[in-house]
Amino acid sequence: MSIYQAVDALGTRECVRRLGLLLTIRTTHRPASDLGYLLHKNPARVQTFDQSFGRAVVFYPEASTDACTAALLLDVDSVGLVRGRSREDTGPLAQYVNDRPYVASSFLSVAIGQVFRSAMAGRSEERPELADAAIPLQARIAVLPCRGGESLLRRLFEPLGYVVQADELPLDATFPEWGPSRYFTVTLDRECRLRELLTHLYVLVPVLDDQKHYFVGQEELEKLLKHGEGWLETHPERDTIVRRYLKYRRDLVREAIGRLLAEETPEADGVSRSSVRDAEENSLEKPLALK
Repeated sequence: MSIYQAVDALGTRECVRRLGLLLTIRTTHRPASDLGYLLHKNPARVQTFDQSFGRAVVFYPEASTDACTAALLLDVDSVGLVRGRSREDTGPLAQYVNDRPYVASSFLSVAIGQVFRSAMAGRSEERPELADAAIPLQARIAVLPCRGGESLLRRLFEPLGYVVQADELPLDATFPEWGPSRYFTVTLDRECRLRELLTHLYVLVPVLDDQKHYFVGQEELEKLLKHGEGWLETHPERDTIVRRYLKYRRDLVREAIGRLLAEETPEADGVSRSSVRDAEENSLEKPLALK
């Protein structure tokens, strides 16, 4: 039985208990069921969306006046991921042993951008005033790889106003002596607009994972600047975010940081473009920490 068939067969509450989820978004704003209007997804039914890597499933474990939770679950085609790729591209074991179908990664980011596209843009014909309002929101990611540990996780989300709860997962619960893994169950709480939460997840989930499943070029740079507008230029971990999001492509990193610095300190404020270039060069010369 596939994951999306299991959702129909088990019911949403039982599915949550048995399968676990990549992402849930919950609100207690009254009436909470209006979350369905913001996400453009009907709480009364399970919906599936074809993705290049498999399928995305959206359903609601709860939908009442007092509380509403939307769930986004990915059904990643692990065979399709390696079909047509050489072992040189993936490594000798990566075609058979990897965590991609089971963790939050760039697959989740792509699904958010496609499945919740209107919500990310802040559009809601039925509830336009709510789409532009700050409401209590909680996002929970079941398994999030954090290359850099809990410290980096907090340095990315806490400056944006989130209350972060991170539960470190063991490498193997059967063998506790093996110690912790680099995976966390993460809960993020904040009162904000839904589009802000979705945008932050879209950008920062693959940054924490420090991998992407697709080619990164100029288009990806433009996506970063678009979705980072209003927060990335002043984020204390801006350079780390840019480097990881653009897969350490020096030409793209250089351009992105230069444009962000220009937005932060325009010439109108008496800062010359040469000063911006100097700051950009200094930023790029910082050593890259391998974690």
